[in-house]
Amino acid sequence: MKHVAWTVFAVMSILAACQAFTAERGYAMKQNTGADVISLPEPAKDGATSVEKALAGRRSTRSFAERPLTRQDVAQLLWAAQGITGERGFRTAPSAGALFPLEIYLAAGNVENVPAGLYHYRAESHDLERVSGGDHRSSIAEAALGQGAVRNAPALFLFTGVFPRTMEKYGRRGMQYVFMEAGHAAQNLLLQAEAMGLGHVPIGAFNDEVMGEVLKLREGTHPLYILSVGHR
Repeated sequence: MKHVAWTVFAVMSILAACQAFTAERGYAMKQNTGADVISLPEPAKDGATSVEKALAGRRSTRSFAERPLTRQDVAQLLWAAQGITGERGFRTAPSAGALFPLEIYLAAGNVENVPAGLYHYRAESHDLERVSGGDHRSSIAEAALGQGAVRNAPALFLFTGVFPRTMEKYGRRGMQYVFMEAGHAAQNLLLQAEAMGLGHVPIGAFNDEVMGEVLKLREGTHPLYILSVGHR
């Protein structure tokens, strides 16, 4: 019953946020003027691992080696999830009405040439905008019921949804479209990680309110998914 009550509360919060969205279109997080920006290397567009091989090999990994990821690694994974793939701004994952309600954050804890911190991925410029410094993995792990796969992964990819972007056009049905899109993008990232020989696990068990506070999310934006990635 507790989970049902929380789900109802979350749905009502989303609907209420959509009603107020006309005043603040398209914002995904609290504006962080003057934030540091880290440019990312261009992603590879071809690799040695076939889609079929990645599909066959994909398995969740809940323990990771202490070996760090590289900036190239996180650039490739972020591009796989939400990278721009055409002049019209279309992305690697399908989006209802091409409205792109997803915003992805990187919690870097052990990534070469990326200081520990929380970053917002900007798909249009393929870079990282710093939201806050410091290692946030422990705070996120606490929100995720203390899961070690969150606390110990070198990098966490945090998916959030700006529901009003889609619901303004599609109404309540748009809520489902946002969840669908999160699934598309998450699977892209997981298969890319598998193709790169990395361990990975998707996690959906966490406290939404605490996650929203850690990520500094604006009203109308909700956490959807945690993807932990590291070396096996």
